[in-house]
Amino acid sequence: MPRHIKIFDTTLRDGEQAPGCSMNPEEKLEVALQLERLGVDIIEAGFPISSKGDFDSVAEIASKVKDSQICGLARAVEADIDAAWQAIKSAVAPRIHVFIATSPIHMEYKLKMKPDEVLARAADMTAYARKYCPDVEFSAEDAMRSEPEFLARVVDAAIRAGATTINIPDTVGYTTTGEMRAMIEYLRHRTSADDRVIFSVHCHNDLGCAVANSLAGVQGGASQVECTVNGIGERAGNTALEEFVMALRVRSQLYDADSRIDTQQIWRTSKLVYHITGQSAPLNKAIVGQNTFSHEAGIHQHGMLASRETYEIFTPETVGKTPDRMVLGKHSGRHAFEERLSELGFELTSEQVDEYFEKFKEICDKKKTVNDRDLEALISAKNVAGVYELDRFDVHAGNYTSPTCVIRLKRDGKIYEEVSLGDGPIDAAYNAIDKIMKLPPHRLENYSIRSTSEGKDTLGEVLVKISCDGEVYNGRGLSTDIIESSILAYLHAANKFVSLT
Repeated sequence: MPRHIKIFDTTLRDGEQAPGCSMNPEEKLEVALQLERLGVDIIEAGFPISSKGDFDSVAEIASKVKDSQICGLARAVEADIDAAWQAIKSAVAPRIHVFIATSPIHMEYKLKMKPDEVLARAADMTAYARKYCPDVEFSAEDAMRSEPEFLARVVDAAIRAGATTINIPDTVGYTTTGEMRAMIEYLRHRTSADDRVIFSVHCHNDLGCAVANSLAGVQGGASQVECTVNGIGERAGNTALEEFVMALRVRSQLYDADSRIDTQQIWRTSKLVYHITGQSAPLNKAIVGQNTFSHEAGIHQHGMLASRETYEIFTPETVGKTPDRMVLGKHSGRHAFEERLSELGFELTSEQVDEYFEKFKEICDKKKTVNDRDLEALISAKNVAGVYELDRFDVHAGNYTSPTCVIRLKRDGKIYEEVSLGDGPIDAAYNAIDKIMKLPPHRLENYSIRSTSEGKDTLGEVLVKISCDGEVYNGRGLSTDIIESSILAYLHAANKFVSLT
């Protein structure tokens, strides 16, 4: 029977730390619930001591998620551990994750601690966490640049103090597959670990080796892998959950191991995280890129016609990318609409279906047919409740006139109207919105537009990022009119700022 590899997802902690990937509490909960559907074993919901917002978000996730363990991160400091426990204590299966650095460079320059001090702190704080929670994970930050003998002493001290999971992070993406496998094997044999202690790996992708190093860790005896959806995270990111899981699933005989992940939820989970973080998958992204199942070369097409297995080692359906089986348009009913959303992996309440069905009908008045990518974009282009909504806009532009935009926004039943000039119609619209919302100094960090499908009547999906007071806010807009979708995207991002102030 294949060995079970636990999937520890840190999208909501390590992944969210990546520039431009921050999420508000509502978005974090949405991702957590989708990770639960995906079958993730442990969800690292955040770093509770870092802010009140993060504490509250972790606490809410802990109270709502029932089928995954909920983990809170803590430095090897009593206050951190106290906060982590208070945030996760309502979880069905809570876990405290304690970490301290063990590499010479981190101990000297970051911690300013001697090795014996680090050793004592690791043992003391693991024991302190164990007083709260029977499930304690200990991480030796920058383990792969640590002296192996000293690392083994620290790990052994943590195990004796009550750690049930030992995580070996490649914090800076420095190691190789051979080194990772050898390190896990070395630590398993040089410490007091028994079958009850789980070894874990946490790999970063600075040299493009995160997934390979994680697989090597499994070969060395690791039974948990820490990863993020789409590989988001600090710098070049983390082990991509979807890549690791599918490598393990496709080559399960080689690794004699598998996970409990429902792979048919992968496509939906990936799209959700991309949408929330205001990003799109690179066309050639493994597993979830748009070109993953595209075949243009003649010899490949010939092989595919003969047998899909000639050039596809897993099917689109395996990861939840379902083919279009019906055409939706203005004559489609609510039942067909709801059925297709369900097939695409969306779990919505009756009220939400009613809301999106109305928006779907509005789109159908502007384009003949609606495909899956249109539906995914429609569900993802959410407004922030209780703030500004677009009432109407009027744009005048030409190559011999100064672009002008009149914007009318609505908030709490009250209408606000402004007019502004700009370098172009979109700039003019954004300037008018700034006047109404009275945002503090901010910067448009990114603006991108893409079509959701083919044809002249395609929907234009706009992604924007604005930075304000040191924070980055993502926005998304959708319309057959690119100016309208641009306005909706900017409003979406600005509303996030307003709702948090």
